[in-house]
Amino acid sequence: MDTPRVILHLDLDAFFCAVEEIKDPGLRGKAFAVGGSPSGRGVVTSCSYPARKMGVRSAMPAAKALQLCPDLILVSRNHRDYGRYSKLVMERLANYTDQVEQISIDEAFLDITDLGSSPRAIGIELQKTILGELGLPNSVGIASNKLVAKIATDVGKIAHKGEGPPNAITIVPAGEERSFLAPFPVDMLWGVGPKTRERLERFNIRTIGDLAEYPEVELANKFGKHGYDLSRRAKGIDKSGIVTQRGIKSVSNERTFGEDLGRKSEVLKHINKLSDQVSKRLIKKDLRGKTIQIKLRWADFTTLTRQITLPQTTNEYRVIQKTSEELLNQVWQEGRRVRLIGVGVHNLDTDAHQLGLWDTDYQRNIKLQEALKDIKSKYGENVISRGIKK
Repeated sequence: MDTPRVILHLDLDAFFCAVEEIKDPGLRGKAFAVGGSPSGRGVVTSCSYPARKMGVRSAMPAAKALQLCPDLILVSRNHRDYGRYSKLVMERLANYTDQVEQISIDEAFLDITDLGSSPRAIGIELQKTILGELGLPNSVGIASNKLVAKIATDVGKIAHKGEGPPNAITIVPAGEERSFLAPFPVDMLWGVGPKTRERLERFNIRTIGDLAEYPEVELANKFGKHGYDLSRRAKGIDKSGIVTQRGIKSVSNERTFGEDLGRKSEVLKHINKLSDQVSKRLIKKDLRGKTIQIKLRWADFTTLTRQITLPQTTNEYRVIQKTSEELLNQVWQEGRRVRLIGVGVHNLDTDAHQLGLWDTDYQRNIKLQEALKDIKSKYGENVISRGIKK
């Protein structure tokens, strides 16, 4: 029998707020939120624990947060600082093992199977290191796989009833994965969003335990291959390994407007700018993608996305811009006002474009883009700017 793996999941508690408290200790113990603006536009990105006691939550409109907590302090985001602290955390995790998988700016998995010490001792030491050296509170989940370790962390944080950060450590012994998961809501599982949860509830499946008991074959009949995956996850089975280097999956830019836009022509101007920004980022990284997507958020916070997959990869501004414009035409509704617009390119690779027999336009464009890239690297980004037709 194979020796069970030992996977540790680390999640920085209210990370953005913790960084802001390091920068300004006067914020400690106060109700404050990162994001939004004094005028109440935008959304809360992160909120302190005193603010959470008042009902403030991440992704909540700032205006609503201020209604719930009139004394709420709003702090502007500073992603450069968050990125710097995130890098410092990952450097310390790498001191324990090279089997580290960063899954977001404030989360990572570690395979600690071969480290020798007890899992709890490693978890406590790691937690103290991050808190003591960087001042960042964090919670840890440890289990035989990534799925259960991540849920263990979430459970530890949810169970916390104190005033400050949870600093929780939750360990699920090997062999107890299924019983540990059983009582929790089914949407705590990976792959169960609102729509899947609603479908499962039609079959009286409300907890992970309910899902684990449901016949796997029937789940497959109802959900296809996803049904098999759901059944295995509900039983605490996850064979996925640590991915030590994560490739870039997409490049996107978006813009939230200070005042909602009502005219399509105004939105198109921003699509042009965003397409240009995305194209420049792709070219700088020598990346191309096949799927172009727009994201649109109406004034009532209803959000939708539309995408098109092209026959070949691209990083060209005009292709991204024209495709995004077509997607906007598909979803545009006269009379509705727009709060946010985003443009993204997905399904990325670094492979050269496959040239057809008569693909002379593409060859010409590639040479032109390479020449422009050389000119800008020598003389600066602003030496050549894109002409805007009026």
